[in-house]
Amino acid sequence: MTATAQRTTNTSAVDLKLEVIVIPVSDVHRAKQFYEKLGWRLDADFAGPDDYRVIQFTPPGSNASVIFGKNVTPAAPGSAQGLYLVVSDIEAARKELLDRGVAISEVFHANGDVHVGTDEPYLFGRNRLNGPHPERGSYRSYASFNDPDGNGWLLQEVTARLPGRIDSNGTAFTSQADLAAALRRAAAAHGEYEKRNGGQYDANWPDWYADYIIREQAGQQQAA
Repeated sequence: MTATAQRTTNTSAVDLKLEVIVIPVSDVHRAKQFYEKLGWRLDADFAGPDDYRVIQFTPPGSNASVIFGKNVTPAAPGSAQGLYLVVSDIEAARKELLDRGVAISEVFHANGDVHVGTDEPYLFGRNRLNGPHPERGSYRSYASFNDPDGNGWLLQEVTARLPGRIDSNGTAFTSQADLAAALRRAAAAHGEYEKRNGGQYDANWPDWYADYIIREQAGQQQAA
């Protein structure tokens, strides 16, 4: 895995927004009950001629949705794997799913880019080590679960984006929880900043917080 994301220089003049992912299921009613149990928003449930039916759910805070149904895709039920759900707090997200009665793995992290072992494949290798990443590195802590057909979902903790991944002019938060988590990280970093500067109270802390949060989300180096 490269350490940075390369910014595309030849950008399109037209936005291409990934908004829908199709997942194949064998029992539409069972799948609908499962995704409702996750707490996802039900956006649509349409039936049409020729035994056609499509259901759309959107995860909390997501701009992208999933659809499934009957005569929606020829893919085999359960064949959708490596579906990523990005979270700012892996342990809190896992606990919420457990509280909803969802079977989910323990939090684990990857052993670098080593592809060994017999565990389920995922983006950074197949050697799962127990617990979150030791340094709580962004992109490095995971938990996995399956829907009733075996379609595979993966929670991934991301707190600081790779450079170039987010336009700093477009910093935004899609949920109160994500913003609160960013403020807590900024508060901890600001405390260290004040210590380095003789423990003096920083009256300009709102500006410092704002700069820290924007830099973190855009993957830019933090100011000293």
